[in-house]
Amino acid sequence: MGIPSYEDMMLPLLKFSEDRIEHSISEANEFIKKEFQISDEECQILLKSGKQSVVANRVGWARTYLKKAGLLESQHRAKFQITDQGIKVLEENPKAITDKYLMRFPGFAEFQNRHKTKNNEVEIVDGKSKTPLEILEDSYSTLRSDLSDELLSNIMSCSAAFFEKLVVDLLVAMGYGGSIDDAGQTVGKSGDEGIDGIIKEDKLGLDVIFIQAKRWDNPVGSREIRNFVGSLAGQKANKGVFITTSTFTKDAVAFVQAIQQKVILIDGRLLTQLMIDYDIGVSLEKSYQVKRVDHDYFEN
Repeated sequence: MGIPSYEDMMLPLLKFSEDRIEHSISEANEFIKKEFQISDEECQILLKSGKQSVVANRVGWARTYLKKAGLLESQHRAKFQITDQGIKVLEENPKAITDKYLMRFPGFAEFQNRHKTKNNEVEIVDGKSKTPLEILEDSYSTLRSDLSDELLSNIMSCSAAFFEKLVVDLLVAMGYGGSIDDAGQTVGKSGDEGIDGIIKEDKLGLDVIFIQAKRWDNPVGSREIRNFVGSLAGQKANKGVFITTSTFTKDAVAFVQAIQQKVILIDGRLLTQLMIDYDIGVSLEKSYQVKRVDHDYFEN
């Protein structure tokens, strides 16, 4: 029978979740194996990277796409369950769920279109308006976006103490605060699922930055930012960084743009992107080198 595609897996995976019970990824893998009668030998087939099985990879992407469409959701790490929207889809009794089918849902459409090129001169290759390099880059962007989502989910499931450590680790990795010990002594808990403190802008401590970080689900509004800016004077700091796991309202962003103090806003998306860039909470799975012809070599 062979290993089914991730599109073939999406409808069965959604039906598997119909009981509204929270399921684990391992349970999903086992269900798909039985549903499609995938042999043990087929389950052992790995991707070219050798890091993950083809079956687990396709189940993972089926789950991710259903989540992006809002048909599944994850409340806890490595867990998922069906949403009300997912139940409505099953009530429609679709014959299959494909990428084209999911485009009706804004979250999935935005996810698919996020990294599409706006260049109208893209070469058409085999009916696809992407060059091989663009396909590779888009795939990398998709993987990075999904990794960002997974990181944020993990952050929200961790303790407040761990969140404090994460912020310190990231700031030091970015070159602030000197050492882990120095930064850890100046950045501490402030309650309300948040932390604050003063950290060195450089290793010599020529200037300081006031830090506030909140592990919130709700957007941070202008009131919180006004209070933060008011704290800068009391902390003898002219620069500040406000970090949140959620987002900032338009009023909060507008307020920061109108003041004299230098305040940087880091929302959940940017926080996880910085974690990826500075290797905080991630590890290298596979590295690819894209090479081109050195025309100077041949000319000489």
